This record gives sequence, structure tokens and C-alpha cells, in this order.
Amino acid sequence: MRVYEMMIIFDSDVDDSGIQQMLNRVNDMVAAGGGKVATTDRWGRRRFAYEINHKQEGYYVVLEIVTEGPNLDDVDRFLRIADQVVRHKTLRLPEHEATRRGLLGQKASA
Repeated sequence: MRVYEMMIIFDSDVDDSGIQQMLNRVNDMVAAGGGKVATTDRWGRRRFAYEINHKQEGYYVVLEIVTEGPNLDDVDRFLRIADQVVRHKTLRLPEHEATRRGLLGQKASA
């Protein structure tokens, strides 16, 4: 298993229930691939450093995901075509950082 950190920036016009529906869909897709979303960190509404799609701010959410790499392909495809998502980025955490955060041991014991 590998640990990934995914940041999703939602359009500022999307309400809280819309954001929660999108996050539930991402959780379901990760679970269907045999992984799990370990943490969901809502950063809230933040101002962009530069204008994106004529918008000045967005709603930031960071997910820590424990799964195999190919399982995120469907999630990536889903987020790419979702109208509510302004940007998203997925990074693989190095093993020492994932262990430090307690994410690798958490999945192994489950």
C-alpha cells in the first residue's frame, strides 16, 4: 500500500452540501479500489494567488489516501471532468513521511 496526499480546490460558488457530496463520491471510489481515505482536512475558503477561471477564491480540502496507485486513476478522471472542481493535485508521500504520520501502520493493522 502507498500513501497519497490529494488537494482539491472547489469552486467558491459550491455550497457545503455540494462539497460533501463530492467528497463522499471520492471516498466511495477510493473504497471501491480497496483503499481508504485516512484523513480529510478542510482548509476552507482561501484567496487564490492569481485568478483562475475568472474566480478569486476557492474552497480547499486535503485528503490523505492509503491505496494502491492505479486505484486513483478513476478518482483523477472524475475530478478532472467535475464542474465543481477548479484544480486538484495528487502527490505520493515518501514512506518515511507516511510512517511518521502513522498512515502506513494504520492500514497494516486494519
